[in-house]
Amino acid sequence: MTNIAVVAAAIFDLVLAGGRVVDGTGAPWVRADVGVRAGRIAAVGDLSKARGRRRIDLHGLVVCPGFIDLLGQSELEVLVDPRAESKIRQGITSELTGEGISPAPMTPGWVHENEDVLRKFKLKIDWTDLSGYFRRLRKARPSINLAVLVGAAQVRGAVLGFDNVQPDAKQLEQMKKLVAKAMDQGAFGLSTGLIYQPGSFAKTNEIIALAQVASSRGGIYATHLRSEGKRVLEALDEAFTIAREGHIPVEVWHLKAAGRGQWGMMKQIVARIELARGAGVDVTADVYPYTASANRLSASLPDWVHEGGTDAMVARLRDPALRPRIAKEVREDGFSPDDILILSAVTPEARRFAGKRLSQAAKEMNEPADEALLDLVAMDRGNVGVARFGMSEDDLQTALRAPFVAMDTDFGAQGIDGPFAGEGAHPRAFATTARILGRYARELKLFPMEEAVRRMTSLPARRIGLWDRGLIRQSFAADLVVFDPERIADTATFEDPKRYPAGIEIVVVNGKVVLEGGKRTRERPGVPLLHRGRP
Repeated sequence: MTNIAVVAAAIFDLVLAGGRVVDGTGAPWVRADVGVRAGRIAAVGDLSKARGRRRIDLHGLVVCPGFIDLLGQSELEVLVDPRAESKIRQGITSELTGEGISPAPMTPGWVHENEDVLRKFKLKIDWTDLSGYFRRLRKARPSINLAVLVGAAQVRGAVLGFDNVQPDAKQLEQMKKLVAKAMDQGAFGLSTGLIYQPGSFAKTNEIIALAQVASSRGGIYATHLRSEGKRVLEALDEAFTIAREGHIPVEVWHLKAAGRGQWGMMKQIVARIELARGAGVDVTADVYPYTASANRLSASLPDWVHEGGTDAMVARLRDPALRPRIAKEVREDGFSPDDILILSAVTPEARRFAGKRLSQAAKEMNEPADEALLDLVAMDRGNVGVARFGMSEDDLQTALRAPFVAMDTDFGAQGIDGPFAGEGAHPRAFATTARILGRYARELKLFPMEEAVRRMTSLPARRIGLWDRGLIRQSFAADLVVFDPERIADTATFEDPKRYPAGIEIVVVNGKVVLEGGKRTRERPGVPLLHRGRP
């Protein structure tokens, strides 16, 4: 608490008065006022006699640190629509982004790989490195703060292209230099998405070499495991090996046991992580609170089909000599067309199936499901987005109970209007934080409200090294959320995913009110968050 004499003499830009302060540590709430000045938390305590340019009476609502999304995917979205509505309206004030693919290093090859989306949203890539991206981000003035990881696949594509090749010593040195440059320009660490190409072509030793560079600059390693299904334990062991040999903390993104054959495995997965932690591996994880994942339909294709990039992939899918082999391998890998919901697409011919299961789309296309999958990927050049219903609620709750598990949305910022109004979405994009607080904390009582807040504030902040965020503390950045603990709830569904949650009343980013009374203001005070190493 702040010295009373100092408080009486102070003038605050904003006072949030009479709230139940949940400070982000997991400790029980206390009744206190929060004073903000110059974008920082200036005082916490009894500010009834203090002067404030603006005072908002919270009438007993909860005030807590702004939520931090450990995998947000908004690096390009906030350039297209900097309002970041789906993040702000669920209280997310900062996100970490870059899942194997990152905004830099950017090359003509990577621009070409993204040209369909860039053309659709009239977005021009005018940077090559992370400093250039941050200049563009500042110019866009997003509503949220963004922290960025350098993607191992991004670096691989920049040096090796998109074929399944291995780097020689000179090429690996080039890759290490690109990681070092990104770290020196503010990246928080290295990331991988090891089921996606070209990242999946990387061997473990390559990742270790890059992780060592990130570690030398105080960064972390975050990973979408090489398998989240049948080989998930093996994939976890690879992550632990990278952590040990790279001397680096590891974050396992969107922890899951994917596929019906793996249901019930989460207890074993959590035990494997706890065993590694006990042996000295610095490993934590995060989840989104849903039993369906989301990615591109093209993720169902074998690795070799992706070699060479999008153009080569589409050519193979249209080659009558190769199609039978591709369809056979897709079938043998095991997929249920009833469990795949089409969310989005770029081309009108593919977008007409949005909101339908793959099984229904196949009927309308008058094709077997595996052939329809291939055609949809080809006609939309790999851009079809889908939800995959492949996890169990019991496994999800087991993961959520683990004290080292934080929160992610794994989805870019959108809005119900603006450039993304016509795009499909997973409900996690709009409702993750409210679902954790409403369904899992208040209704199912998996953990107290204060613990739910810790999972979304101080835990992710400490994990990535946001040393002045994630807690309500004097001198910390004034990223704050006010919510009604009795009313907060997710309203988004898979049938109607683009609905903002109930109960989020006020959101403050860097001392500016961006949401009040459930309504957006004109403030867009987000900034790039630059990694500064360990305190």
